[in-house]
Amino acid sequence: MADLAFLTARPIAHRGLHDDNRLRWENTASAFRAALAGHFAIELDVQLSADGVAMAFHDAQLDRLTGEKGLVADRSAHELRTLAIGGTEDRIMTLGETLRLVDGAVPLVIEMKDNGARNGDLARAVVSDVAAYRGPVAVMSFEHALLDAFRAAGTGVPLGLTASGTSDAALAEHRPQLEAGIDFVSYQVAALPNAFVAQVRARGLPVITWTVRTPEQVALTRAHADQMTFEGFDPDAA
Repeated sequence: MADLAFLTARPIAHRGLHDDNRLRWENTASAFRAALAGHFAIELDVQLSADGVAMAFHDAQLDRLTGEKGLVADRSAHELRTLAIGGTEDRIMTLGETLRLVDGAVPLVIEMKDNGARNGDLARAVVSDVAAYRGPVAVMSFEHALLDAFRAAGTGVPLGLTASGTSDAALAEHRPQLEAGIDFVSYQVAALPNAFVAQVRARGLPVITWTVRTPEQVALTRAHADQMTFEGFDPDAA
């Protein structure tokens, strides 16, 4: 089993240490630098450009974060890198640029977003970017197809399932990935405690939570998981 102590050593800044997209926007260099200054781990999202480059961006659509119309998937990496985030100086970054910025200073947790028929391409793009990275890094996704494609590459990079829900159907849906060989789980904090998370921890696998915003959610994490993915407060003061 991989040494995953880096995953739980420090709180994880959700999409970087942004300020709720007022001046310092999510998944930007500014948010990543703020997390570095606070010595927080960084969670970030990746989507796939039209030409097969992993981009640090959460949404499939461009409008909420850039004011542009259309899909990330319809633009090249070059085109995407020219788009301002929230009218600021920050531009959309590639995953490769993000890795070079962080350069191993804090752990990275990369969430691969659902790209439908292109999930295999996204997984391979992420594999290509992280293969030579020497810092602490883990990759995760809600999408089983993405996890399977990343796992097939055999990189040795820790791989996690992002999940939610407390229904019997939801918990049953998660279990195949546990048997397939995930290394950790990122679970919705509002769905704790539950039988699936208890089973994961009983196997000695770490559980991180998303997205922690309140003292009550901090308490849930401390009682039923191993570390939090947070936003909107300073966890060192919590």
